[in-house]
Amino acid sequence: MKADPGINGILNISKEAGYTSFDVVAVVRGVYRQRKCGHTGTLDPMATGVLPVALGKATKVCGMLTDWDKEYEAELLLGRTTDTLDVTGEDNGGDPEAAMNLDEDSIRAAVLKYRGVIEQIPPMYSALKKDGRRLYDIARSGGVVERQARTVTIHSIEVLAIEKPIVKIRVLCSKGTYIRSLCDDIGRDLQCGGCMKSLKRTAVGPFNTSNAVSLDMIQKLRDEGREDELMGCLMPLDMVFAGLGKLTVKQDSEKILSNGNKLSSDDVETDIVPSDHERFRIYHHDGSFAAVYEYDSASNMYKPYRMF
Repeated sequence: MKADPGINGILNISKEAGYTSFDVVAVVRGVYRQRKCGHTGTLDPMATGVLPVALGKATKVCGMLTDWDKEYEAELLLGRTTDTLDVTGEDNGGDPEAAMNLDEDSIRAAVLKYRGVIEQIPPMYSALKKDGRRLYDIARSGGVVERQARTVTIHSIEVLAIEKPIVKIRVLCSKGTYIRSLCDDIGRDLQCGGCMKSLKRTAVGPFNTSNAVSLDMIQKLRDEGREDELMGCLMPLDMVFAGLGKLTVKQDSEKILSNGNKLSSDDVETDIVPSDHERFRIYHHDGSFAAVYEYDSASNMYKPYRMF
């Protein structure tokens, strides 16, 4: 495949353990010969699962994708604590015997306690910055800094299985939630300690494991010259905005849209009565996706929110 700056879309990668998010981007960039490429939310190297990667014009929505809720399946190992809050770190505590003596009702109660809006302290081994330095760089040099608790939302949390000392959980949460910290907090509450044994991200907004492809698959398609199938793995940019109403510009108003100017109700084909600040997908007269516009009731105009 030759370099093609016209490749635009989102590739839902099923990340394997051992790859960083940047590793995944590098592979995708090489396979599609698309320099403009970025991931939509970091996954730890030990983690697996859904990692949407944006190509071309789709990189404009990376920030929006990180705001979506995410779903995870994780294994909590009770009776052990580490400096990284997962099994890749150095042991620094925990009580395995106490973990094995816990009854299942107590474990379930401790897990379910975290449903709702909670305050969570980010782990030292994270990509957050303090005075310009990544926390994980500070931690690797032996440092520890004070971190401010952040408000996150656990929309749902359930216990999938208990095979002591392992507890498998499923979590649907807001952006900024650290499952490692959640495992550590549950272990503390149970007074035996705990850390994360494994993590799989099963969904990011509309992207889930059922519509994800592996790096091996796209590399195989590239190597075998199956370009149509390779391009077919890309999801169109406008699917990100599938929840918004759809408006198509009239042929006589194409130039207004192409210039990124405001649109009046006479410029679009619609019988929708819009609400103030309501956003819409805007399409060219030929059906191609163009932009997201926001309605302003004061001026009775649709204003550009994001042009593509």
